[in-house]
Amino acid sequence: MLAMSSKRILLSTLVLLAATAPGSARSTQSSFDGRWSVVIITDAGTCDRSYRYGLVISRGRISYGGDSGVIISGGVDPRGRVSVSLRYGQSAAQGGGRLSRSDGGGRWQGASSGSRCSGHWLAERRD
Repeated sequence: MLAMSSKRILLSTLVLLAATAPGSARSTQSSFDGRWSVVIITDAGTCDRSYRYGLVISRGRISYGGDSGVIISGGVDPRGRVSVSLRYGQSAAQGGGRLSRSDGGGRWQGASSGSRCSGHWLAERRD
């Protein structure tokens, strides 16, 4: 069983996966707005193999109704480019990729005290 810090990395990274690009969030509706299902897959490191979460994108910004300790910054730009960073306790993660109107994917990496993980993510629109 993995340490709690590794699980926090994955939780944080998954939230990251749903998406956003730095400083480019729009104040009007985005074509990526809606509910998304995101799976994060670990390719390297000691994190659990995969997680799946439901996320919402609104006006190019991401929100997650789960753990309130997660701090997310970033956005989805008008072309679907995703760039996100987040923190959860002592864990931090970054990710990037691209969304289309129905799905998307990209890469992620994360770290917490003494532990590093990386992998890829896949997203699917649920609206």
